Amino acid sequence: MAKTKAEKGVIVDKLAEAFKTGASSVFVHFTKFSVSDESAMRRALRADGVSYFVAKKTLIRRALEQLGHAHEELPLEGEVAVAYGGGTDATVAARLVHEFGKKFADKLSILGGIFEGKLMDGPKMQEIATIPPLQTLRAMFAQVVNSPRQRFAVVLSKVAETKSA
Repeated sequence: MAKTKAEKGVIVDKLAEAFKTGASSVFVHFTKFSVSDESAMRRALRADGVSYFVAKKTLIRRALEQLGHAHEELPLEGEVAVAYGGGTDATVAARLVHEFGKKFADKLSILGGIFEGKLMDGPKMQEIATIPPLQTLRAMFAQVVNSPRQRFAVVLSKVAETKSA
């Protein structure tokens, strides 16, 4: 059923608001995706605070134009959905879509997205998707900071062992 001009305007406004206020937005190409697989993906995304919305490409382009993004170089082909949100972790939407893309390699892929207010193409969004979660990054940083102290303590204990022997 065709949508009225007012309904399309509401969708464009919803998309523009999502692009503007969301931590990040990912444009997802899907094809031959079963309803059960998509429902499972939506539940997993929703559990992490990410919304998933299927929209017409022309409406997505209008929302991008409304925000002043030059979308001409962004290939929006086939069926396109938008995953956006994620709260404080700006990489969660891209990371989750990337994980599902690995599971359904021939059915789901990242076309591009908006990260920190900038329009990104597919390869750049793939790089962003491989960034570990914020908690993991904090743990890695703590390990890097703590590592020299640990090595120093090991060296001191070895020196103490050799002196007492």
